Amino acid sequence: MMTHAMSSPVTLPLERQNPFDPPRDLREWREEGPIRPMLYADGHVGWLVTGYATARSVLADPRFSTEPGLLHPPVGRRITQQVLADVPGFFLSEDPPEHTRFRRQLTGQFTVRHMQRLQPRIEKITSDRLDAMEHAGPPADLVRAFALPVPSLVICELLGVPYTGHRRFQAQSEIMLNLDSTPEQVREAMDDLMDYMRELVVHKRAEPGDDLISTMVATRQLTRDEITGVAMLLLVAGHETTANMLALGTFTLLQNPAQLTALREDPSLAGTAVEELLRYLTIVHLGPVRAAREDVEIEGHMIKAGESVTLSLAAANRDPGQFEAADTLDITRPATGHLAFGHGIHQCLGQQLARIEMRVGYPALLRRFPGLRLAVPAEQVATRSNMAIYGVHRLPVAW
Repeated sequence: MMTHAMSSPVTLPLERQNPFDPPRDLREWREEGPIRPMLYADGHVGWLVTGYATARSVLADPRFSTEPGLLHPPVGRRITQQVLADVPGFFLSEDPPEHTRFRRQLTGQFTVRHMQRLQPRIEKITSDRLDAMEHAGPPADLVRAFALPVPSLVICELLGVPYTGHRRFQAQSEIMLNLDSTPEQVREAMDDLMDYMRELVVHKRAEPGDDLISTMVATRQLTRDEITGVAMLLLVAGHETTANMLALGTFTLLQNPAQLTALREDPSLAGTAVEELLRYLTIVHLGPVRAAREDVEIEGHMIKAGESVTLSLAAANRDPGQFEAADTLDITRPATGHLAFGHGIHQCLGQQLARIEMRVGYPALLRRFPGLRLAVPAEQVATRSNMAIYGVHRLPVAW
């Protein structure tokens, strides 16, 4: 039975009162109810979910689609969805059975056991970047010196992408994820990145190596263009997300010195610290977005077929109905099912890799530089509110 009164549509807020908390409006709306009408950037009226249980339910519900052609943009332009719809193998935007076909090719490569085998190499890459940072001396931009190169190097090795191309794919990724990019800029960046990855796939056919692209080529289950799309998705997602968590997480710890000291003095806290930073910061701050394939009733509201639903994971991960003292950072908090990696069939494929990179990265950084501090006032640190993945553009530090 539908009992809730219809409120006027809201727009998704981006402005934060401080860099670590979701916009205040999201909290107030969540307190009023877990779902409400929302006005999308293209004029579509759909829905915004801010409650934990409701977000988790929608993410697990097969009646909601991720197909780009069905989705409306919560902010910015629709161009990115349109571009992605044309990319074979971009399985993040596929529903079953196509999504299942692609994911099946990759699941075995991202198991906990397989990722743990990579840990010594991740530790070496981390140590090498810290060596370079120490050698260059302070001040340093932690994003460029540490947070971005560590996951970039790791995902490049895993995929078999030469790190010599990192400036190219990092620059193109930034354009694609920038909400202010024009449609032409997004398409050019996407085309350039696809050309780069397609050349690499062709090379791997001729000279295979011990890497994920070569494995996909060898299995002959996917076409060249599908392998190209899968590889591009993994490359972008593999460095952008963890890079922003490493930088923003460090910024957060520097502003919470008791938590930072606890982690530095007891590296065994790294596991719970990573889960808590993922929950507390939730860098996927503009979605995900789903579209109803049929009429679905949620919390007394009827979601009509074709209507988009934006899930505010940032609000859901601060829901006091799920997390005690939800707005408090507590790195000893037991992991309690945050949604930072999503939920359901689209839950982040690379989450175990990201976890290991952070479990290694944070303690190593804090041990190497026990006097680590911001080199500028906190209010001068530029945040990525204008990007699809939240974080900081730069993090000037000294030690």
